Amino acid sequence: MRVSRRSADATKASAIFDALDRQHPHATTELHYRNAFELLVATILSPQCTDARVNQATPALFARYPDAPALARAEPEELEPLVQPTGFFRMKSRALAGMARTLVDQHAGQVPASMDALVDLPGVGRKTANVVLGHALGVPGLPVDRHVLRVAGRIGLTRSNDPEVVERDLTALLPPDRWTRASDALILHGRRICKPKPLCDRCFVRDDCAFFRGLGARVTPASRSRRRR
Repeated sequence: MRVSRRSADATKASAIFDALDRQHPHATTELHYRNAFELLVATILSPQCTDARVNQATPALFARYPDAPALARAEPEELEPLVQPTGFFRMKSRALAGMARTLVDQHAGQVPASMDALVDLPGVGRKTANVVLGHALGVPGLPVDRHVLRVAGRIGLTRSNDPEVVERDLTALLPPDRWTRASDALILHGRRICKPKPLCDRCFVRDDCAFFRGLGARVTPASRSRRRR
């Protein structure tokens, strides 16, 4: 019986993500949140900033503005001191205020559980929407950030650098119930192992990784010995 290319790719992808799950068994977003609104705010603050720094800034922000109606009443200038540690604070403050006002005006102050509605909010793109959908609203989503782009490309799961194309490539390889966990594992792998200068000797997927195979003769005898253990 012939196995289709799509089925073969899906089978290989499943094995790769099984290995990533073993390496990062508790992979999830590292942003702290208690509900969909808090995760939405935290994710809007996260570009060009570490999750740890966002987590330092959000408690005071949530204490003063615990929900969309409260945040909608704030002027961006009031938010700036609270979000300044996350960088690009003026742009992010405007996005937060606009997002909250749109939630109040169009969604009764609630975070909508659809991609189309989320990306219509100020400051929200597909990555942010997928984070909120997958982690807080129980809707399958596969966020693509710079770590996902780098790791998926190195492994050989995609040939594109376009986040939307990469999202389509990865979601085509996995069932929806694995999308969010797959993204989380790729992100943690990119932060901890598959860094810009990768730690290939610590990687659980190196035998299936196009980048590692391409190293060829540059792999040291010590590395080969570690691989056999």
